[in-house]
Amino acid sequence: MSKAFESSEVIETGPVFITAKASKKLNPLDVFAAVQWHRWSDWGLVCEADKEANDIALNVGHRMVSAHCDRNEVRFWIVTEPDRSYTTVLLTTDY
Repeated sequence: MSKAFESSEVIETGPVFITAKASKKLNPLDVFAAVQWHRWSDWGLVCEADKEANDIALNVGHRMVSAHCDRNEVRFWIVTEPDRSYTTVLLTTDY
């Protein structure tokens, strides 16, 4: 669990967008839940190095990336831009 989650800080994500492919394929309730976890610094299925990079990014303004699976085991990504102006939900094939 990251420091931001432990201290109850919510990450500013700006508006959240979803790609057309992701919107058609993913369960919307699972996407909503994953975005909430992302806002609470739960980076999901990324490796430890990426979790550490995200935790550092919270303080220095870099891009943050989390990975999740929906109820059908479809993996998707949530990416918040460095300036926190917007966040995108996308499939691996969208990247």
